[in-house]
Amino acid sequence: MQSVRYILLLLVLSLPFTVWGQEDDNFAFKPDSTVRLVDASQLEVDTLPQVAWRPDPLRAVWLGAICPGLGQMYNRSWWKVPIVYGALMGCGYAIMTNQQSYAEYKRAYIDLYYDINSEEGVSDDITKSYNAIIPDGYDISRYGGASSYLSKLEKQENSYRRYRDLSIVVTVVVYALSLVDAYVDAQLFDFDISPDLSMQVEPALHYDPMMHRANGEVHLAIKF
Repeated sequence: MQSVRYILLLLVLSLPFTVWGQEDDNFAFKPDSTVRLVDASQLEVDTLPQVAWRPDPLRAVWLGAICPGLGQMYNRSWWKVPIVYGALMGCGYAIMTNQQSYAEYKRAYIDLYYDINSEEGVSDDITKSYNAIIPDGYDISRYGGASSYLSKLEKQENSYRRYRDLSIVVTVVVYALSLVDAYVDAQLFDFDISPDLSMQVEPALHYDPMMHRANGEVHLAIKF
């Protein structure tokens, strides 16, 4: 009985080797087989489909809204960026200078108004705001007196305030035009403008046998 157990144990242990040895030869590794390693860098990229880049108009507008000129950069219209920034910088300078002049004339008007209505009266002190803006060699009397000079200060104050407000409006318009330009430029990015512009002139002559007269006409065809 003990010998039978040994025989069964040997059969069980030899079973995996028997199954492995009976596998199909097609799955066995052949000595003459070769494995070829291909470098990924040697693959031809030209075989992949090439997609032409085209800007998104809405993205160009959003980028231009976040930062002026960024929409033109996104559309690859680099030459427009200095124009946009130059226009905005000019508008900013106009706002700053007009605001400064407006503040000076407003301060001078307020100071002169209170000095006229005070007991001390108008002062000749050159440090006074209304005297500081008078050109050299002039004084209040050259402007017709304190009341007349006060009226001139009020007019200058209102003028510079209008100039400042107009500069702000122009700045907003320039900013909006930069967004419109970014959108239109993105829309017409792949618009084909052929340099071959030509015009064909085709004269024609028609004879009417019923009316016994000839009619002439000229056809103009513009090719672009």
